[in-house]
Amino acid sequence: MTEKRDVFVVDGSRTPQLKARGKPGPFSASDLAVTAGRALLLRHDFELGELDEVILGCVNPSEDEANIGRVVALRLGVPQTVPAWTVQRNCASGMQAIDSAYHNIANGQSDMVLCGGVEAMSRAPLLYNSDMVHWLSGLMGARTLGQRLSQFLRFRPRFLKPVIALLRGLTDPVVGLNMGQTAENIATRFGISRLQMDSFAVDSHLRLAAAHEAGYLDEIEVLYDGKGNYYDHDDGVRPDSSVEKLAKLRPAFDRKYGNVTAGNSAQITDGATFVLLASEDAVKKYELPVLAKIVDTQWAGLDPAVMGMGPVHAMTPIMNRHDFSIDDIDYWEINEAFATQVLGNIEAWKDDDYCKTELGQKKAIGEIPHERLNVDGGGVSRGHPVGASGARIVLHLTKVLKRNNAKRGMASLCIGGGQGGAMLIENVE
Repeated sequence: MTEKRDVFVVDGSRTPQLKARGKPGPFSASDLAVTAGRALLLRHDFELGELDEVILGCVNPSEDEANIGRVVALRLGVPQTVPAWTVQRNCASGMQAIDSAYHNIANGQSDMVLCGGVEAMSRAPLLYNSDMVHWLSGLMGARTLGQRLSQFLRFRPRFLKPVIALLRGLTDPVVGLNMGQTAENIATRFGISRLQMDSFAVDSHLRLAAAHEAGYLDEIEVLYDGKGNYYDHDDGVRPDSSVEKLAKLRPAFDRKYGNVTAGNSAQITDGATFVLLASEDAVKKYELPVLAKIVDTQWAGLDPAVMGMGPVHAMTPIMNRHDFSIDDIDYWEINEAFATQVLGNIEAWKDDDYCKTELGQKKAIGEIPHERLNVDGGGVSRGHPVGASGARIVLHLTKVLKRNNAKRGMASLCIGGGQGGAMLIENVE
């Protein structure tokens, strides 16, 4: 068996994450990805034909973006001879793109890959319901005037009720629960209070605001629309957020008994992230910088009704393989789908029973220090464009390690449908 090669994160860029505001956002998914990719590629001298492939994660590309990875690659000027493809693993699509590139490079199939994720959630499609589809099918099949008139008479106003793809996509069809309801299940399982959720959410906003102010988000590339407007920061951030303000919001998913609100959940946003991965040979050949080395990855499955627990199910095998304790990880990025979801994962690793029965451990793993987790905020404050978030947390974790001269970091996220993903990276300096 051929020994696996080292794989390095060379560089990366992302767009600001723009909050959806009740109408389609100013940029399509491919517009967002092109902005992130163009800025990244322009910083380096190699010919684009030297790329071995382009891999892009996306959950809901538009009708004009079939195989959006290929669309974006061609728009970036990548030669037609370079293959490009799209992956979909719900919330972890961006991490899956990086993982696919990582394995191809490690196995010697590729040397340099552009990979990442994108989502324009504000542009999620509205679909015809099945009654309307059947009615239109009947109309298209009518051959005579009489048949057409007969079909017109069968029309009912209820046929016009749309299917909102975003809402359907955020509902698990197997267990019949939307993502917010699965978060409520976690809150119940671990006794997480509304105050704990809201406090976590406020801290996420304050951390993101401080990171913007300190210039810690230099991976962001400015977006320009066709109307003279520009977008240079994650615009869902609320620097004036407070527990008192969040306490006024009503539960969004369990109106009577719940505690999960719009304020302590990830925002619906648009955004894109690209990273460039390379082998050691490519790094030397093209004199590329290095942000970090990818050390290990893991995917896990679990009950969709508590899908938010995916991170501990994915991170635990990595910790076991490397015989790590929590102290061996300098910084953590766990995607904030919901405040209670991150808090639930923290509690799970502290819980002997959960670690024994659900994770196969002999005892509790321990507590992730709050000061080393999502140090610049997360999905609650900047949003969770589902196809992009997995790539964003990996890219930002490389920046955090560099900034703090730290060695090792873990990026992880939960995945709708009951999965978890995790990636271990190291600062090679």
